[in-house]
Amino acid sequence: MPERHILLESSWKIKVGGEFEKPYFNNIRKVLLELKSKNISTYPPNSKIFNAFDTTPFDQVKVVIIGQDPYHQPGQAMGLSFSVPRGIAIPASLRNIYKEIKRDLGIDEPTHGDLSYWAEQGVLLLNAILTVEGGKAASHSKIGWEYFTDNVIKTLSEDREKLVFLLWGNFAKSKKNLIDMKKHYVLEAVHPSPLAGGKFIGCGHFSKTNEILISNGIEPIDWRLK
Repeated sequence: MPERHILLESSWKIKVGGEFEKPYFNNIRKVLLELKSKNISTYPPNSKIFNAFDTTPFDQVKVVIIGQDPYHQPGQAMGLSFSVPRGIAIPASLRNIYKEIKRDLGIDEPTHGDLSYWAEQGVLLLNAILTVEGGKAASHSKIGWEYFTDNVIKTLSEDREKLVFLLWGNFAKSKKNLIDMKKHYVLEAVHPSPLAGGKFIGCGHFSKTNEILISNGIEPIDWRLK
């Protein structure tokens, strides 16, 4: 990504591409280039920083799941919130998401953590912060990414209708003020992290999301992972 020319899925580039020319985005580039010059690892790989947008075009978004920042260990981050590539151990928060899907919908827990199938169906798996330094959680929380992703949320709110926003935990809930509640649906729950004491289990967000979509004549999400 540090290169001046950023490759982004075309529908998103039309909507938010202007952000790439703003001063805060130049700061993001500067930070990433500086880390690269020092051979300091950042995640996800540059080619996957905008994976959520490339996999879920603007007009195909049905559901938005907001995460905080990428996993910070090698091989984990893939540019989709809560998701890890096949062959990587399933993180604890994602295991709890799977447990709730099984409780809610009776779907057996997958053997991998790759959520690309959800993204391909219209679930925008958006981290508010799109990069992280290796081994340092939330290390890029102050470099400017939230200006970009807040704009993404506001643009979705303004230019789309009947989206379902799933806000898990206090950080995600802090984005609620960016969403027009008259046009969209917001479901809130505690974070799926084990640190929340298992209170995420029982939220019913997956069946509720599909009920909302169906009630609006929109194809529901197949929450199974193949």
